[in-house]
Amino acid sequence: MMADKCDVLILGAGAAGMMCAIRAGQRGRSVVVLDHAKAPGEKIRISGGGRCNFTNIHAGPRNYLSANPHFAKSALARYTPRDFIALVEKHRISWHEKTLGQLFCDDSAKDIIRMLLAEMQAVNAKLRLETSVSAVTHDGGRFRVSTSGGVIEAESLVVATGGKSIPKMGATGFAYQIAEQFGLKLIETRPGLVPLTLDPGLLEKLSPLAGVAVPAEVSHGKTSFEEALLFTHRGLSGPSILQISSYWREG
Repeated sequence: MMADKCDVLILGAGAAGMMCAIRAGQRGRSVVVLDHAKAPGEKIRISGGGRCNFTNIHAGPRNYLSANPHFAKSALARYTPRDFIALVEKHRISWHEKTLGQLFCDDSAKDIIRMLLAEMQAVNAKLRLETSVSAVTHDGGRFRVSTSGGVIEAESLVVATGGKSIPKMGATGFAYQIAEQFGLKLIETRPGLVPLTLDPGLLEKLSPLAGVAVPAEVSHGKTSFEEALLFTHRGLSGPSILQISSYWREG
């Protein structure tokens, strides 16, 4: 079977995959992006309550958890929140700042998706949706990817399929399978940026507070966040809880 060829093949048409396609295309690379979904950027669409919290003006390396702290430093030095704001303004997308430097679209998260698609089109990056991947091999310095739409060969392969969160949005463990196949070290996954559930006894005592939000300082070890805390019918949520959940360890 004859294979289609490109310089860069990207698996996943989410925020990371589309931005990668744009940057690769700007460097003169021929790019193809694949996704099994019917539409690109599905997590973008639902982010920020449908208005997409597209960046934070205070974002810096210290805000990211990683076994390699230098990665965030390098990435954010090359492309800053201000760079993305400039892109948003280039496309005349109106936005506003909420608390703590959080930036949201005035209208819809779909504006960000349309912006990314327009930038992809400008560099002639190709997008193929509803395309599943059945096999990935590497031979002779090129990747060969078998898909439901045929075989594609590429010099570089980018796996931007995301994590396992929100399966109903199409999230799978595909990236972990590819990592294992190519002998990459895997770090055990765990939930992060999530609400906390309470045991039934404590939940019953707090049930009258469901729906109430209060200012709070939440800490774990040496890390603390001072933001809103929300009591829910299942436990605790709100910005402070979502932030601290990434640091909390069971037991």
